[in-house]
Amino acid sequence: MPEEPQNPTAGESETPSAAIENAPSSDAPETTDLPSTDKPAAKSKKPPAKAADGDKSPAKAADGDKPPAKAKKEKAPAVEDKPFAEFIQQDYLPALQTALTKQGVKDLEVRFTKQKLPIAGMSTAGDCWQVIGKFQEGQRQFNLYFPQENIQSQRAFSCAENNTHTSTLEPFLIDERKITLDLMVFGIVQRLNAQKWLNLN
Repeated sequence: MPEEPQNPTAGESETPSAAIENAPSSDAPETTDLPSTDKPAAKSKKPPAKAADGDKSPAKAADGDKPPAKAKKEKAPAVEDKPFAEFIQQDYLPALQTALTKQGVKDLEVRFTKQKLPIAGMSTAGDCWQVIGKFQEGQRQFNLYFPQENIQSQRAFSCAENNTHTSTLEPFLIDERKITLDLMVFGIVQRLNAQKWLNLN
């Protein structure tokens, strides 16, 4: 039986000459990629990759995210945005009645109707929406006219005493950009006060 070749280095601890030549000097310390046993490995400072929009991890959503902002409540529509006739009857007439009562008018009657203009020479102009107010036993009357069913459109005013027909039709609040309920009430109070029909005089 042939003898197996013997390994001349078997059982001996020898360092190959090539490894010896390339080994670092033990005199100067050098850094290597090998982990050190003296101190713990430094933690990675690289931030975690950002999640794509809408792909939030449950942990992040629970910890860092703020609760979603509450939806803003929609504003209720202004009374002036109501249908024309509804606004006049439900809002304007009661507000006008209250305001003139505070000015000392005790027997005010106000109504909303569509009829011909009570202006001399204008009876053929057709019917027009009007707010008609009477007080002092009907001896004083004022009319607020709306040629169109829109408070933001043209408006006119007239007043008369002792059941006479007025001969003039004057513009009402023509310098205002936006007509509001309060402004329409104020306009009548101001005009009747200028007529010296209220207790303010």
